[in-house]
Amino acid sequence: MSNISRRGFTLGVLAGTPLLAACGNGVGTNNAQKIDARVDTTLNYLYSTYPNTRDLAAKSTGMLVMPLVTEAGFMFGGGYGRGALQINNSTVDYYSATKGSVGLQIGAQQFAHVLFFMTRTRSAASAGPRAGSRARISNTCSTTRVKTCAPTPRPAPHRSSP
Repeated sequence: MSNISRRGFTLGVLAGTPLLAACGNGVGTNNAQKIDARVDTTLNYLYSTYPNTRDLAAKSTGMLVMPLVTEAGFMFGGGYGRGALQINNSTVDYYSATKGSVGLQIGAQQFAHVLFFMTRTRSAASAGPRAGSRARISNTCSTTRVKTCAPTPRPAPHRSSP
């Protein structure tokens, strides 16, 4: 019987975590109703907080909505989230995102992420909304960041006359 070092155990756990996360991601199960409800809540919050995003959504060919993405790390980090691809206000497919990182980091955060697809390739438009959408997701999306605060205007410097 061999003893496993602490380092070997830690590396084994870190290497196996993404594999286990991929097994229970809920995509393709009956969790679609839960994802759809979260997507609707996220879009309602987005539209009420940032009303101009309604125009952006109307101009887009589709939206990938990730209502809850969780990231955490302490030297080694990871993140996971699930969401839905919506075209014409209808869910056409479900997606999950997983990431890992190594470096100087500490903390955790949760956020929602919405990608607006502004263009569609000719082959995707002729074949339908679902044809090849997974393969082209990285080169057809446009991320829009909305600033939540505006810089305060500075008063003009007061000059004294000589």
